[in-house]
Amino acid sequence: MNNSIVKVYFIGAGPGDPELITVKGKRIVEEADIIIYAGSLVNRRVLEYAKDSAQFFDSAGMNLDEVLKVIDDNRKSSSIIARVHSGDPSIYGAIQEQIEWCEKQGISYEVIPGVSSLFGASASLHQELTLPGVSQTVIVTRISGRTKVPLRESIREISKIGATLAIFLSINRIEDVVKDLLNGYAKNTPAAVVYRATWPEEMIIRGTLEDIADKVKAESIDRQALIFVGDVLNRRGFELSKLYHKDFTHSLREAKSE
Repeated sequence: MNNSIVKVYFIGAGPGDPELITVKGKRIVEEADIIIYAGSLVNRRVLEYAKDSAQFFDSAGMNLDEVLKVIDDNRKSSSIIARVHSGDPSIYGAIQEQIEWCEKQGISYEVIPGVSSLFGASASLHQELTLPGVSQTVIVTRISGRTKVPLRESIREISKIGATLAIFLSINRIEDVVKDLLNGYAKNTPAAVVYRATWPEEMIIRGTLEDIADKVKAESIDRQALIFVGDVLNRRGFELSKLYHKDFTHSLREAKSE
């Protein structure tokens, strides 16, 4: 039962470029009375869309209880609260605990997806992650740390699949990541690291599992970077898409075989 007037919007602000927020996400930021944003990750230029009367709370220095208190203190108002996360909030966004609380409290909410750093980085790499004949699977994962990864999902185990990997929240342990990856991938498997994808200071490092760790260390990158691994990064040996192949018939087009 809804016993509040306020509505909370969990918004993905995109990977960095302020133009990569969705049209809907931007509209809600413009309309919001209260904006709780992840200040360590969200580009502050996104906040420039807000109206002059909006109140801002930087969640980088807040714990969960403090974030929820902002919502709770305004639950009887007709406010719009924009809870702004970086990238897309469904990937390592820590929104589920906030959603569960809203549901228990009878507070209306909506999730507005965003452009994940996964896709911002792959765009910067000019890379399709699912090349026919090479890999049709993308696995999003991270190394086990203070947040534990189930053993069955460890990088050592996942490496046996041979799919395209996008590894979050692990750049500060790149050497451990590579060691685990070599349980399944060859040393010459291509790898790439994208630091602060779509930001002005973006940096791309390319290599193989044999040298990528040294290249990353040489650039002193230890945060806000995504690791890509897989043969798709070679950009060769892949098949042409059947979707646009002249000899392929589908529901909207007949094949034009000669």
